[in-house]
Amino acid sequence: MNETTSMGLGHVVALLAAMVVAATLFRRFGLGSVLGYLAAGLLIGPSVLGVVDDPESVLHVAELGVVMFLFIIGLEMRPARLWSLRREIFGLGAVQVLVCAVLLTGLAMAVGLAWYAAVIAGFGFALSSTAIVMQLLQERNENADPAGQRVISILLFEDLAIVPLLALVAVLAGTYGSAVDSGRPIWMTVSLAAGAVALVYVAGRWVVNPFFRLLARYGGREIMTMGALFVVLGAAYAMNLGGLSMAMGAFLAGVLLSESTFRHQLEADVEPFRGLLLGLFFLSVGMSLDVRVVIADWAWVLGGLAAFMTTKMIAVYAVARLKQKHGEGLLRAALMGEGGEFAFVLYATAFAAGLLDPRTAAILSAVVILSMALTPLRVMLADRLRPNEDLSPDDADGVDRASNLRERVLIIGFGRFAQVVSQPLLARDVDVSIIDTDVEMIQAAGTFGFKVFYGDGSRLDVLRASGAGTAETILVCVDKSETADRIVELVKAEFPLTKLFVRAYDRGHAIRLVQAGVEYQVREMFESALVFGYQVLIDLGFSADEARETIDDVRRRDDERFSLQLVEGIQAGRSLMRGNIATTRPEPYVKPRREGMPLNEEAAEALEGDDEREKAGV
Repeated sequence: MNETTSMGLGHVVALLAAMVVAATLFRRFGLGSVLGYLAAGLLIGPSVLGVVDDPESVLHVAELGVVMFLFIIGLEMRPARLWSLRREIFGLGAVQVLVCAVLLTGLAMAVGLAWYAAVIAGFGFALSSTAIVMQLLQERNENADPAGQRVISILLFEDLAIVPLLALVAVLAGTYGSAVDSGRPIWMTVSLAAGAVALVYVAGRWVVNPFFRLLARYGGREIMTMGALFVVLGAAYAMNLGGLSMAMGAFLAGVLLSESTFRHQLEADVEPFRGLLLGLFFLSVGMSLDVRVVIADWAWVLGGLAAFMTTKMIAVYAVARLKQKHGEGLLRAALMGEGGEFAFVLYATAFAAGLLDPRTAAILSAVVILSMALTPLRVMLADRLRPNEDLSPDDADGVDRASNLRERVLIIGFGRFAQVVSQPLLARDVDVSIIDTDVEMIQAAGTFGFKVFYGDGSRLDVLRASGAGTAETILVCVDKSETADRIVELVKAEFPLTKLFVRAYDRGHAIRLVQAGVEYQVREMFESALVFGYQVLIDLGFSADEARETIDDVRRRDDERFSLQLVEGIQAGRSLMRGNIATTRPEPYVKPRREGMPLNEEAAEALEGDDEREKAGV
């Protein structure tokens, strides 16, 4: 039987194989998955191997990955947080887009494009790739940082700029275009956009929550997943009908649902589709590059790429430097130095309206694709060139270095653990000195009434300046076990009469601390885990006395095992676990009353393998 569509099962297998191999290889060499997807798309696209000869059909489906990505970003961006970014969105975003567009337009006119074609070329390249920038921010775990939030704000404004730019193309087409149909009137475009926003707002505010409550009550898990996809794609479709970007509609829907009780369920349902489709989007962008155009007009393509990309990076850097430091400006220029997905839409619309000739539209599209492909490499280069701009304690407001401190208790490290530890001491008016190395945290602590001094407790000179020689007790509350060990070693050697209370990371670290002679150590999670387990027993129906007796027994067994380990090593005391086995994997303090039951064939085989190894003494 003949295929009725251009995409068959073999194509799907080829696409998935290319995505898996490319992402794995490029991540292995530190180049990022985005560049891997783009390179794989170019390889299997019509210009090279020709595995897929219709990249447009893949791109239409893959655009949904960008839609779902923006929906998840919206879920994390609560309305209050979005409102706090309004200046960055409409101020910083507008300034960057306009500055880039003006410079790029002038550059396009300098090489001979008519002014109206130059305006379209400039504004198209001025808008960055939301998909690539957001993916790179997420991979770098910087999307929640202040610098990342400013980049996201600019991207949001660029999505909002789509409507006026499409309207601008319609106006220019009416005067300079050669196409017969110049599109809708401007008033109709604006009205449809406003109506689409209002529709999504009303649905997200008053309809979606009751809708999901109904699905949760009468539907199954698969129905909830269908409902989540329906909400995301419905919002995107409404915005698309109104002339706005689908990604903007999904983002708005996410923001409206960010405070919903179903927020986490929605994120979990959409996330798998988002990852797959977003990778497919990058793959389709790589397939869209027409190598024949690059070869035929290589001078224009490479020259345009260098000129447009350099000009935009300079403009982005200059705007960033108005208020931010050199390092952030360099990173933002590298992240946003490319053209974006919307450029394809704008150039295709202008071509259809007769504002761009076929050759110019093809060259501009190739320039955009190549600039997108170079984004990960630009970011890698920017990371190498960026200076270390950590906030200096001498330049930060409200931060003093530890000097001549003379208090009864010295606390080293003021994270979550030490903040709780300090409460009973301060409640009893104990004289406390606190030192830490995190300048921003020190400033934040000052807003809550804490006086925290800057100091590295692993340095002897800082310990002396912090009053370690006269302190009655030193509380070592740092996060890293290696740092705690170094501080203990210094204090024991230089201030042997000072008592040490130390936060232990795990059992092995606690053993080292006891052997080093500290007065008291506590594993940071042990006591809270016992309290947690106590509440679980109460919830399961055990009486308070039964639960308390069980927890006391667990604590007693742990103390006995710990004492044995101090003498005989970490492997000692296994019999106290009531279920010791030959391997060193983690074990429960109390053996469960019922044996584990396999839920499938794989689990049964795994249990049988464990039994055989135990009998063999492996």
